[in-house]
Amino acid sequence: MSGSLQLGLFPDEHEAARVPDLVPDEVDIYILNLSGGKDGPRAAALALDTARAAGVEDRVYTIHASLGPLEWPAVTVDGIRYPGSSELAALHSRALGVPPERHIEVRRTRELEGERVPYDLLTYIAERGDWPWKGVLPCRSDWKTGPIYGAFSSMVRDRKKRLGRPTICANVLGIRADESADRKKRPALRTTTENTARIVHEWSPAHQVTTQEVKDWTDERGLPHQWCYDSRPGAGDWMGSSRCSCSLCVLANQRDLLLAVRRRPRLADLYALVERVRGVPFNPNTSMAELIERAGRAKAPDPGVVIEDEGPEFDAMERAVEAALKKPATRARYVRPASAADALPGGCDSCAAGGAAAPVSGREV
Repeated sequence: MSGSLQLGLFPDEHEAARVPDLVPDEVDIYILNLSGGKDGPRAAALALDTARAAGVEDRVYTIHASLGPLEWPAVTVDGIRYPGSSELAALHSRALGVPPERHIEVRRTRELEGERVPYDLLTYIAERGDWPWKGVLPCRSDWKTGPIYGAFSSMVRDRKKRLGRPTICANVLGIRADESADRKKRPALRTTTENTARIVHEWSPAHQVTTQEVKDWTDERGLPHQWCYDSRPGAGDWMGSSRCSCSLCVLANQRDLLLAVRRRPRLADLYALVERVRGVPFNPNTSMAELIERAGRAKAPDPGVVIEDEGPEFDAMERAVEAALKKPATRARYVRPASAADALPGGCDSCAAGGAAAPVSGREV
């Protein structure tokens, strides 16, 4: 045995007592979530070091749950190409030393006119008639956690059959304590799924690592970071967006939203169309229409780059959204919390892993 990872991971001893030990060489599958953001690689590196020390590096996989056109795309400035989030996640995986065949990308799809096509989150929002918000986050559960778990289902079944017991998975997230008050209280290790097929321990090994330490670690190792973090692509100054989740995340802070609106005006206009047709504001604290108006003011943050969002993938999403808006919403409008105190000021960099999902017992995802 390689020893327990439990000590030092919890705010107090009472929290630790509720979660079983995570013994490195007893974990059957390590799932390292990479969103293309800055926190995933730091957490993944810590988990990978642990797996290597235990001699089970071959059990490590990296995964990226793509949100398609809603992610930060690649841009080319002065002849230099800066990768988008999906590509960057794959680059991070290789930089960590994970073989390419053990990096997985998933994206939600659906059948449409007899063909399997991408199912974009904004299309779902347009169909539903309301936006994700704290406590109601399909962007995490249905577009990330579900597809990620699904990607490992056959592997889980095979190992269960061979081992004669549930497959033990370590779901490694880039959640850190200084992102928000909620995440500071959140345990760095907890069991989120326990059934006859699998036991999933959610592990955030970088929970106590500060934002500055993450940036320093990234720069010291020459690891590429998402261009959206900079004032302009290639600046390397970490003066752009504070987070790298959806380009226009409902939980992002105001500066990040204004910056994203200026950087991706076509996407912002599509969000505003959904908002206008469905009559529901982008989030309880602001509307997309207001954000677009404020982004046009002189004191709005300099975007550094403006993305045209031209291409078949974005065009397909736009057509799907417009088609959805021609039909009645699938659910009635409801009133969400109006208090600004309910907002998560930092956004959700760990979105790739369904970061705020509550522990689930006895459910096969």
